[in-house]
Amino acid sequence: MNRRRSDIALAAALLALALFPLAGSTFYLQLVTKIMAMAIFAMSLDLLVGYTGLVSLGHAAFFGIAGYTLALLSPQYEAANLWTTLPAAMAACAMFALVTGALVLRTSGIYFIMVTLAFAQMAYFVFHDTALGGGSDGIYIYVKPEMKLAGRTLLDLGDLGQFYDLVLILMTAVYLFLRRLLGSPFGRALAGIRANEQRMRSLGFPTFRYKLAAYVIAGALAGISGYLAALQFGFVNPEILSWHNSGIVLMMVILGGMGTLHGAIIGAFALVLLQEVLANQAWFGEAAKHWQLAMGVLIVLVALFLPRGLAGLGARPRKASADGR
Repeated sequence: MNRRRSDIALAAALLALALFPLAGSTFYLQLVTKIMAMAIFAMSLDLLVGYTGLVSLGHAAFFGIAGYTLALLSPQYEAANLWTTLPAAMAACAMFALVTGALVLRTSGIYFIMVTLAFAQMAYFVFHDTALGGGSDGIYIYVKPEMKLAGRTLLDLGDLGQFYDLVLILMTAVYLFLRRLLGSPFGRALAGIRANEQRMRSLGFPTFRYKLAAYVIAGALAGISGYLAALQFGFVNPEILSWHNSGIVLMMVILGGMGTLHGAIIGAFALVLLQEVLANQAWFGEAAKHWQLAMGVLIVLVALFLPRGLAGLGARPRKASADGR
């Protein structure tokens, strides 16, 4: 019954998002598009934090690498091809995750957190201090990629409404993919590793390979988010790889509820919308300049009084599961 109600609620939310362009203004359409891209980012991190027990402070590296891949593959005044640039961005992130994951996953606890942060900072300085990424000025993407099939344009990504549809489709696809993945034997193994890795190893599970696979998948999915963000704003700079971007997406996961995919989506919506509200000078005057303080207090309160995050509001206590809902 709970699963059925959860599915109905998710279907209703998806329908509301699909109909939102009919009523939303340009500003709110852009805002919700940004949030949905960040929801993909949050779900990819939740795969590590909530389901595998790997707390990373370097997840923004994948977000930034994907954005830069799009920028570097896009001709200056011609449209690139989405069918090649998106897989290329995901492949670049997956490769970075494979190489770095083979090293960082040999550590654990605080050491894992610090090493992921160190690799992300290395990527940051590669784009910041070299001509490859345009230095601190970044790179502009002047023409949006084309999405064509057999010579016909499927979606005009220069049109905000159609770009919104693409982001909604990809967010839904990522959610369904992760839900299916986490409900599979692979997902059950990740849940076992999170609960007791030594026991899983004693049962014959190659836990390092499972964690590395999860790390690579999470990196590739984070690349979708970074690609979409670069596509939306037409600009990338090294700041998108910085540690505070990793902290923001981690706060989304905590706020929404770790170990629940819909919680990651809720957290993305809640954090961005709270920022918009708290930073509104028309409502809060000069106090709006200190919105970070109010945001920090709210997140502390959620962590103290809602250990299962916003997704746990009104839910009955239950045992942790790996079904991905």
